[in-house]
Amino acid sequence: MSEENITRLYVNDKEIILIGTAHVSRQSAEQVKEVIDREQPDSVCIELDEQRYQSIIDNNKWRQTDIFKVIKDKKATLLLMNLAISSFQNRMAKQFDIKPGQEMIQGIASANENGAEIVLADRNIQTTFSRIWHNLGWTGKSQLLTSVFFSIFSKDTISEEEMENMKSKDTLNAVLAEFTETFPKLKTPLIDERDQYLAQKIKEAPGKKIIAVLGAAHVPGITKEIHKEQDLAKLSAIPPKSIVPKIIGWAIPILIVALIVITFFTNPSAGFDQALSWILWTGSMAAVGAAVALGHPLAILAAFVTAPVTALHPILASGWFSGLAQAYIKRPTIADFEKLSEDVFTIKGFWRNKVTRVLLVVVLTNLFGSLGTFIGGADVIRVFFKNF
Repeated sequence: MSEENITRLYVNDKEIILIGTAHVSRQSAEQVKEVIDREQPDSVCIELDEQRYQSIIDNNKWRQTDIFKVIKDKKATLLLMNLAISSFQNRMAKQFDIKPGQEMIQGIASANENGAEIVLADRNIQTTFSRIWHNLGWTGKSQLLTSVFFSIFSKDTISEEEMENMKSKDTLNAVLAEFTETFPKLKTPLIDERDQYLAQKIKEAPGKKIIAVLGAAHVPGITKEIHKEQDLAKLSAIPPKSIVPKIIGWAIPILIVALIVITFFTNPSAGFDQALSWILWTGSMAAVGAAVALGHPLAILAAFVTAPVTALHPILASGWFSGLAQAYIKRPTIADFEKLSEDVFTIKGFWRNKVTRVLLVVVLTNLFGSLGTFIGGADVIRVFFKNF
């Protein structure tokens, strides 16, 4: 059998075999089975955390999603991003007629068949997202979201040969170099920290012979980090939130209210104009966002009515109210959850599926509402200085 994409390491008294895979590749899945059957390891480490593992072994997990709870827990944007990112992988999997993550599924199955212990070696995905988001400034966040959005709906296809070539170390290093040049702060939490976390979990796996099924991007880093001791608690810590956004979040609404009140006392007519401008800009723009998401008329109305108030409260968001209205009126069915994996292939599918439609109503209402807050606030300031 070819040893291509296989790295053998010896750490203390353990033999560790790393299998570098492409996450959508039939050959990767076949190689995983072949290596595990031949080597008969004591443990098989999988590049999954508990959340992703459960979603793989329980195909009906989507049916249990409570869309109302997603909105209330402020996870609509995160869920929409997860669906958007996974759509690219699912599209490639469909192109090659295999399941996304087939090599991980095969690793789990082969471990069970050979009596090896399964070790979920990756860091919790929400921790990784939190640390990524914390590392990016406003510009970086905007660039990342834009990049992800345009890559999601790309119509480009690649050959299976190109897919396999992606696993070569030379190609991989070139890709990572370009990736870190565009988003230098992203590589640390997304690649480097997970290399360290994975290396420690693999090293601590029970038994003398361990096989790890990993995305090829992690193999060079793990090869380097596995000989060091890593602090898993430190790598798993959620970065503390900065107090600055909270201060700004309260300062701006207080300023807006103060300017309107002062103007009312000095010139009631101008104060009325300020208040009306604030209501129209914030309400109208939030309503436009809900309409762009093709929200129900009552969801659009909810966006318009709540935006002038929620824009003055940093903890509230008009998108939550419009999203809840949309979910209540156009409640997603089990069939909608079952069609998610297909519908997220296209922009049209995102708008057609009731699940993603609700998420879009939440996100676009908030996005357009933020623009309305900026314009309305600027107009309040303009009228204030004009009055004085």
